[in-house]
Amino acid sequence: MNNMITIIKKELARFFGDRRLVFTTVIMPGLMIFVMYTFMGKGLMKELSTSDDYVAKAYAVNMPEELRTMTKGLQVEWEDWDGNPGEQERILQEIADGEKDGLIYFPENFMEDMYAYNMGDEPAPNIEIYYNSEKSNSLTFFNNMRSFFTAYEETMVNKYDVNAKTGIYGSYDQATENGLLGKMLSGLLPMLIMVFIFSGCQSVAPESIAGEKERGTIATLLVTPMKRSALALGKVISLSLIALMAGVSSFLGTILSLPNMMGDEMEFSAMSYTITDYLLLLAVIISTVLVIVAIISMISANATSVKEATTAMAPFMLVIMVISILPMMGMESKSAITYFIPLYNSIQAMTGIFGFQANVGLSLLAVGINLVAAGALTYALTKMFGSEKVMFSR
Repeated sequence: MNNMITIIKKELARFFGDRRLVFTTVIMPGLMIFVMYTFMGKGLMKELSTSDDYVAKAYAVNMPEELRTMTKGLQVEWEDWDGNPGEQERILQEIADGEKDGLIYFPENFMEDMYAYNMGDEPAPNIEIYYNSEKSNSLTFFNNMRSFFTAYEETMVNKYDVNAKTGIYGSYDQATENGLLGKMLSGLLPMLIMVFIFSGCQSVAPESIAGEKERGTIATLLVTPMKRSALALGKVISLSLIALMAGVSSFLGTILSLPNMMGDEMEFSAMSYTITDYLLLLAVIISTVLVIVAIISMISANATSVKEATTAMAPFMLVIMVISILPMMGMESKSAITYFIPLYNSIQAMTGIFGFQANVGLSLLAVGINLVAAGALTYALTKMFGSEKVMFSR
């Protein structure tokens, strides 16, 4: 036990003794994620949103004065056009270039034809709205016009109402308050956390094991009186602590940047989750870190250099990415059997937690399976440390 603690202290002292390594492994990931997501969110919201005081500029053909008056509150500056075919190409090009936000075309005698229409064989008068969906202002103009004229049409034939009063069963919308937020976070955060954990492990594990093999210093440790199992456990525990700090840093950077990334329309609060959710999430993350560290440590122990170890981790990284993006694609499994699969069960458990649908029993099952897997892998690692062929291959 004393020898294992000595190894843990040695590894942590080596890590924290290098300020650049601490900054790049623990501090920089969370900081970069916060800065990147904040700027991405603000830039995206600016691109997709329209200013509240923006006045759309659009052409109107044959627009009835009655409708022109009714659209004054929609912040549209109308420019009448006679519909001359010779100018059609120029008008549409202005919309395509973003110089104008749209064109609305009314058939001649639109109001008379509308009042005279009786749903017979003749087609109903059709209003044509031209716009450019690539431009946020133009798309907003189209949505506003479509909503306005749809509502106006309903007032013409008002035979019944839909959801006009309070429902006898309560709210019409049965979606939960955090439904949309949970769906978004459950698709995004499990993948990010898995990638963050892997990156944290990858940044320190190869240097700790394969690096010492490459420099020949591992041989000095192996000939000391300490058990090789204590050496292996000491390295796994210390690497797990470092990887966990890197994962927490990245996770905090993501959480803190989400309000800026989502915009003002969707507020995120840490109080949206319960203490149970946080405890389950912590347990899942710790068990996941142990499994990933054990796997990467085995890869590093089997390699002869840091470069070889890093290269050998690429397929494992691909597996992590594939299983992590399944919830984003709506392909997560609902079967309890998947909770017996290490790492994939972590994705399943985190998806439920972030989606406000945490299953305590299955989440604890995932933690237990991961701990068993980490124990088995660590035992295999101790056997590798006991192999002269593996540890002294140069």
